[in-house]
Amino acid sequence: MSAMLAKLVGTDAALPAAAGSLLVAGLTTDSREVEPGFAFAALPGTKVDGAKYIGQAFARGASVVIASSGSYSGSGLVIETANPRQLFARMAARFFGKQPDLTVAVTGTNGKTSVAAFVRQIWLSMGFRAASLGTIGVVGPSGSEYLAHTTPDPVQLQRLLATLADDHVGHLALEASSHGLAQYRLDGVRFAAAAFTNLTRDHLDYHATLEEYFDAKMRLFEELLPPGAPAVINTDNAFSAEVTARCRARGLKIFSVGKLGADLKLLSTRRDGLGQQLILQGGQKTHSVYLPLVGDFQTSNALVAAGLVLATGGEDVLVMHALESLQGAKGRLELVGKSKTGASIFVDYAHTPDALENALTALRPYTDGKLVVVFGCGGDRDKGKRPQMGAIAAKHADRIIVTDDNPRGENSKIIRAEILVACPGAEEIGDRAKAIRTGVDGLSAGDVLLVAGKGHEEGQTVGTTVIPFSDHEAVRAAIAGEAYRG
Repeated sequence: MSAMLAKLVGTDAALPAAAGSLLVAGLTTDSREVEPGFAFAALPGTKVDGAKYIGQAFARGASVVIASSGSYSGSGLVIETANPRQLFARMAARFFGKQPDLTVAVTGTNGKTSVAAFVRQIWLSMGFRAASLGTIGVVGPSGSEYLAHTTPDPVQLQRLLATLADDHVGHLALEASSHGLAQYRLDGVRFAAAAFTNLTRDHLDYHATLEEYFDAKMRLFEELLPPGAPAVINTDNAFSAEVTARCRARGLKIFSVGKLGADLKLLSTRRDGLGQQLILQGGQKTHSVYLPLVGDFQTSNALVAAGLVLATGGEDVLVMHALESLQGAKGRLELVGKSKTGASIFVDYAHTPDALENALTALRPYTDGKLVVVFGCGGDRDKGKRPQMGAIAAKHADRIIVTDDNPRGENSKIIRAEILVACPGAEEIGDRAKAIRTGVDGLSAGDVLLVAGKGHEEGQTVGTTVIPFSDHEAVRAAIAGEAYRG
């Protein structure tokens, strides 16, 4: 595969007249991956500036380099631009060329994975060949593939989109992370609609302020979504009004859902076994829907997903019917098993204060005895979350076991201490498998155990090493009375 440089750059940057016909054989941001004829993007990073490797890229045969203005003074064809990330993302889209016919995106602090999975399931029930892409990987008709990042780099992302298109996937639901939006990884994706779930504290180790974090999310609506396209907004969040106002200013078509939703309104909800009976109003119609999921937040996620499908032409009767067969995404308040005493054990990805509170409050109505939680906080991430999550656990759980959760480069004991400040009565067990086993072994009939923080993840990051670890398998081993070996 190759493409002319002029076609890849388009009108996004100026090119020397003689350079337009240059054939580009591939694209990369890693100078070690450069092959003859490749375009190398020398992107500025938080730790390393790609401009340091421009000479190495040319030595390996790069035909052209995309770089920040003034970052290189040597010989070779360099396209200088104020925003090399954006230019490179658009070039990647043009290089691979193919995308699913209808792609929708969802952003927000919590719920992105569930919404994307629900949209995919609704489309499948309607007979479409559909896929989802995000935190738990790419899930499509031909199988699934785990991804290192919620939003992959532009080359990997566009290659995946082209592969899905080749597999005749016409409908794609995609998670848009704040990192991916801030780093312009999604520029070049053709979006038909986008959705906002909620905004709470997260990623303040990367974004300087909550406002900066919010603005990164809003790039999806204010820059990537074309005017006139639908913006599906969950009304049950403090930021919803501002999102709505900024979307209107962009000229987007508002489709609001939730308790205050104008287009899909939640009139009532009633717990029914491990599900909920919902009464919904859409336009002039009222729908009674059994949602086989636990928790108000899953109701919100299901409504956002339904909104995305409805706003892009889905028939309401088919959408409402599809809601009744939704399955939760892996590691999203997932019932993994029951202890020998019959106590239910759930695994959830909750790694933010809001998500932990949502998960615990969702499980409280199903708890006849004690509500037990095992959780920790990740290292090299927002430290301010740690006491907040400790306080939430102390408020909503009857028994708390604080453990490790991807300590990365930090001292895990210090991380646990920063949580324990807000829940001094909690037990401290650094070994996560032992913590889970302790939680399971202590369950009585009527108790509920929540293992929070890792969800779908299959590894525990300690230093720079990823050690195989699954909360699901650790729970199953504990139930069976067996040692967990990773």
